[in-house]
Amino acid sequence: MPTPLSPSHLDALVARLRAAGCVFAEEEADVLAASARDADELEALAARRVSGEPLEHVVGWAEFCGLRLEVDPGVFVPRRRTEQLARAAALMTRPGAIVVDLCCGSGAVGAAMRSLVPGLVLHAADVDAAAVACARRNLPGAEVHEGDLFDALPATLTRRVDTLVANVPYVPSDAIATLPPEAREHEPHATLDGGPDGLDLLRRVATGAPRWLADGGSVLMEVSEHQADDAVAAVVAAGLDARAIRSADEDDDTVVVLATFTR
Repeated sequence: MPTPLSPSHLDALVARLRAAGCVFAEEEADVLAASARDADELEALAARRVSGEPLEHVVGWAEFCGLRLEVDPGVFVPRRRTEQLARAAALMTRPGAIVVDLCCGSGAVGAAMRSLVPGLVLHAADVDAAAVACARRNLPGAEVHEGDLFDALPATLTRRVDTLVANVPYVPSDAIATLPPEAREHEPHATLDGGPDGLDLLRRVATGAPRWLADGGSVLMEVSEHQADDAVAAVVAAGLDARAIRSADEDDDTVVVLATFTR
């Protein structure tokens, strides 16, 4: 049961969170109170959040595309901006298609796609064992594999994947130090670091995708606005037709790179 708070106690919690740098302190206070069974647990959760742990790790879940998904400590937290990637991939995918969620983390993108497109045959993969364990709970009935990118996939998927979606890390290595502490101190470095220009993993996915995609299959990845042109060029260089899909939200500077492959 949620912990009931008096207006004064709620205001005090909001002030404490805001002083710790939580931008959405009111919303976070509500989530913490709803997640605690009693006042002692609320205090323990609040202390963890104030110390810098991501809210999603503190309460054990994240909301993504209207779904409540488990997120374990040490697992990459799905960002709301990545909902654009999941929805764009869903629009490209027919019911019953074979879908691979690569760099799946908690399995958020795959879970969202399955909620939007009926009957998917879903595979997911991640190099991190903790992420794989989390994704298996969020994706019951899906095949979740552990390994480095395509090395994780069974050979039976060769040339059969209709939609490949990959939320690859795309922060340039030198920019990791500028990320909020809750990201750089509590999420795996490998889930953030995209190499010198942030596009190392995108290039690897683009280069490997043709072996796995069905004829006319699609691959979708997320990058930042300032990387969009270089990302599209990298995907085209790998032999795919590619374009950038920009968000309708002017405050969202993420871009989805959509590519298709024809034999």
